[in-house]
Amino acid sequence: MYKIGIYKGSDLMCDLICDNYPILMVMSRFGIALGFGEETIENVCKNNGVDTATFLAVVNLLNNEEHLIEDTNISDVSIKYLVDYLRNSHSYFLDFRLPQIRRKLIEAIDCGNNDLSLVIIKYYDEYVAEVRKHMSYEEDNVFPYVEELISGQLSGKYNIDIFSKQHENIEYKLSELKDIIIKYYPSKSSNELNGVLFDIFSCAEDLASHNDVEDILFIPAIRFAESKNDPKI
Repeated sequence: MYKIGIYKGSDLMCDLICDNYPILMVMSRFGIALGFGEETIENVCKNNGVDTATFLAVVNLLNNEEHLIEDTNISDVSIKYLVDYLRNSHSYFLDFRLPQIRRKLIEAIDCGNNDLSLVIIKYYDEYVAEVRKHMSYEEDNVFPYVEELISGQLSGKYNIDIFSKQHENIEYKLSELKDIIIKYYPSKSSNELNGVLFDIFSCAEDLASHNDVEDILFIPAIRFAESKNDPKI
């Protein structure tokens, strides 16, 4: 079980990780390496060139979402560090996690002699293409706009509400895939298939958390920045 609570900069980083090991993914996406000894969260962030308030906002959102609004001042969140975090998240999913699951999926099912296996791989590939399209839109349109915004430039041709209205939960189809495998795929090698199913469950949860960071932290932070640049927005 994970410890539910609000973490502060004075808490030890090792306690945060031991209480909630999925936060390891947050650390890596902020570029924070292991080997920090008994240092506090604030000191570890400083030593790694990471904004402490932004790191804690993400950690506390993923760990204890219902208290985020009352405990996080959105104006304290660094948009620059949040964009870096989201970009690193995209790279993790597209370059590492999703290809890794595909390799394990191919090993776990009989792609040569089973029509359902081919359907599963095709379904998975189509899903990954959707994720890539979703994240490419952010990379090509949203992040460049945000970088212009924080540099003090507003063209008036784009705003964060355009992104917010079309932002979708990209983990849904991955959840459908696990249902297909669980209900309809007969497997003789349960260890391999159960292992890849565990990875699919975990990845779906990770993608949902990624969406939460965008919806609950990123979009409000950009709205705040827009309001500071132009009161009419």
